[in-house]
Amino acid sequence: MTFRMLPRIGIDQSRAPFRIVDELDREVEWANRFLDVQHMRGRAALSLRAYANTILHFVRWWSNRPGVDATRFTADQFTEATLVDYVRDQVNQQPPPGPLNINNRSSMLRRLFRFYFQEEMPHGPYRLQQTRLRRSPLGYGRGRVVVEADLNLKVPQRVLVPLSAEEVARFWSSFRTARDLAIVALMPLNGLRSREVLGLKLGELPFSEAQMRVRGKGLRVRLLPLPPETIRILQCWLKTERPLTNAPEVFVSLKGKARGQAMTPAGLRSLFRHHRSTSSVPEANPHRFRHTFASDMIRAGVSLPALQRLLGHAYIQTTLVYIQLTPQDVFAEYARAVERMTKPEPPARP
Repeated sequence: MTFRMLPRIGIDQSRAPFRIVDELDREVEWANRFLDVQHMRGRAALSLRAYANTILHFVRWWSNRPGVDATRFTADQFTEATLVDYVRDQVNQQPPPGPLNINNRSSMLRRLFRFYFQEEMPHGPYRLQQTRLRRSPLGYGRGRVVVEADLNLKVPQRVLVPLSAEEVARFWSSFRTARDLAIVALMPLNGLRSREVLGLKLGELPFSEAQMRVRGKGLRVRLLPLPPETIRILQCWLKTERPLTNAPEVFVSLKGKARGQAMTPAGLRSLFRHHRSTSSVPEANPHRFRHTFASDMIRAGVSLPALQRLLGHAYIQTTLVYIQLTPQDVFAEYARAVERMTKPEPPARP
């Protein structure tokens, strides 16, 4: 039996827009019930699609297990032994998926188990859980006891090196339209995600207040300052180049049949792909610009809580991921500290 994910447009608003179905388009009821609940909880469409893809990967694997009916999710079929076999088969693939992907899929299975059976796995012989005291990443507070999976694969540390000022300038100089310049300006100067740039509405740019309202992940809204340089570029785009259209989005397509319609993620990827080639800056992408913004803010002395607010992170430990000092930063800090320690103190006044 084969399974696939099917987008459904215009269905009941209480049901998720992504459905997992078999070859006869019959819904996998237990999987779609979980998606419906996440939809009613207000999860974003991108999150729902990611959930559906993760569950679909498991259902396809599970349906090939002997004696398993993948249309039923019961405790006698789904145990911790299922999870162990699922992870083992992924590790044995050639080439294997990334450790982070495998860990995310395992986490989804444990989440499904809690959803249906109202308790933590395991129900099998492996007992792959551990109890530990989790503290704040900054060491504050008393901490809390948590139960966590002990099957997570080790994920190599990902080091994102920010773009240099010369690389940003070279990439910037490859743009010719005010629209494209405005899109790029909102990333290294304001740290916006690509989806936040594309979702920006005209009514969310009160230029007289030198700020903008940004809708980030989890439908969280934050106010961000608009520097004068960004305001000038945005006003140039809106007054001189933007086609006459009823679209509420700030950024719309300039050419072809989609002229005047909201710019799509695929269009933005194509734009960056073209300019990476013409500017010879292969690392230039929206997330790298966001990381460059965070690094520049840290070097300028912005505090962690303020940077968390600027980046729209729900948890400060997410902000800590962006703080990766280069050896030059460490040496500069060390030199300043040594200079302060060795500088002779002024004589005390009588």
